[in-house]
Amino acid sequence: MNFWDKYIQAAKCNRSQVCVGLDTDPAKIPSFLKEFRNPMTTFNREIIEATRDVAAAYKLNYAFYLAAGKMGMEALEETANTLKGKVPVILDVKVGDIPNTMHQYGKTFFENYRADAITVNPLMGKDTIQTILDIPKSYCFVLAVTSNPGAVDFLKAENLHQRIASWLGESDETRLGAVVGATNTEELADMRRLMPKTLFLVPGIGAQGGDLDAVVRLASMTRDDPRFLINSSRGIIYKSDGKDFAEAAWKATEELRNKIQESLSNLE
Repeated sequence: MNFWDKYIQAAKCNRSQVCVGLDTDPAKIPSFLKEFRNPMTTFNREIIEATRDVAAAYKLNYAFYLAAGKMGMEALEETANTLKGKVPVILDVKVGDIPNTMHQYGKTFFENYRADAITVNPLMGKDTIQTILDIPKSYCFVLAVTSNPGAVDFLKAENLHQRIASWLGESDETRLGAVVGATNTEELADMRRLMPKTLFLVPGIGAQGGDLDAVVRLASMTRDDPRFLINSSRGIIYKSDGKDFAEAAWKATEELRNKIQESLSNLE
């Protein structure tokens, strides 16, 4: 199955719009895991096994694995093997380069690391994105308006985020999604208007201070098919640094899932 099919199936079967962010930092994982051959792999595997029934997707931030060197690259590959199955895998790389280079990125992320989707920076143009779409079964989440304060410097300047959103809104939603930060409360309704059927990947809930109820109210396509994945990383995977870390991650994921469902039930 491709990303879109996996997303539809996981969201329906698990009644979830939660994307578990595996931003795994060796310095933050429970200390007792250090005795294992690859602590990052073990940590990820336990989190995944605990949360499979309540997650709609997993997102791995490439930077955390790259920073850990050989151990991190091994963990990324082994985690990709663990995640083979029905729950989709998003590799958060935010790449954007000339087509020749993007082709190499695509081979790396979709073939070597078995990603179902990647995040893409669109600032170099549509041809960079098309190069990825030329790869069979690939899916891109395009940065539309991000959750960091610096989004005002370029993405929101001269309404660039609206131009990106307008283009995405006219594109095939089964191949292209949008990164829409939860901290952009004033823009959420406008983003949904411009992208009526697009799947939103929404970072910024939790540690970055995004308002969950506002996201659900303003960014949902419909109550039954909201078309968003709300990502939470630190708020889930580091809920406990003890031997109950995986169970704590499951509880945090279930709690977020239930809060989203409750907010959706209040929509008209």
